[in-house]
Amino acid sequence: MNQNERGIKTGEKAEQQAIKPPEEVRGQAVKPPEEVREQAVKPLDEVLGRAERAYMAYVEAQEEVARAYRENELQAEKVYKRSEHHAQTVCEESMRQALKTRDEAIEQALRTREGAIEQVEKAYKKAKEQAEMTYKGTEQQARVACDESIRQTLKTRDEVIEQAQRTRDEVIEQAWKIYSKQAS
Repeated sequence: MNQNERGIKTGEKAEQQAIKPPEEVRGQAVKPPEEVREQAVKPLDEVLGRAERAYMAYVEAQEEVARAYRENELQAEKVYKRSEHHAQTVCEESMRQALKTRDEAIEQALRTREGAIEQVEKAYKKAKEQAEMTYKGTEQQARVACDESIRQTLKTRDEVIEQAQRTRDEVIEQAWKIYSKQAS
């Protein structure tokens, strides 16, 4: 039962007492006003004391709730700051790692490129040397073949000329023989 309901019931009792016929009221002993007042003041003081204590407990509870809310807010802020700091740290570390990985990949690509260029240059130099050697060998072979061909040609010419000379000499000799026989 709440206080409003108690107040209504108390008010009803007071009305019933006030409505009592005057004879009943006269029959009751009238207490002196000082005693009545002391009796009324004691319960009222008690009620006021309890109300004050209840109000003080309420105010203290309210302050405790406010402190708890502030503490909770401070804790939440600390957790947020730590989370924010951790996220920032993780982000920066990830970025540092990504940049490091990129730089290492670029450096490796440069080394690979330089190595490939060096290999290509070596292969080119070797191929050039081989081509030069092949050229010189082929040139030498061509000179030797040419010289041999010229020598062979000259020899053949000399043999043909010699043969032609013999044939001419034989023909001339035969002609003189025939002429000498006829002339004799």
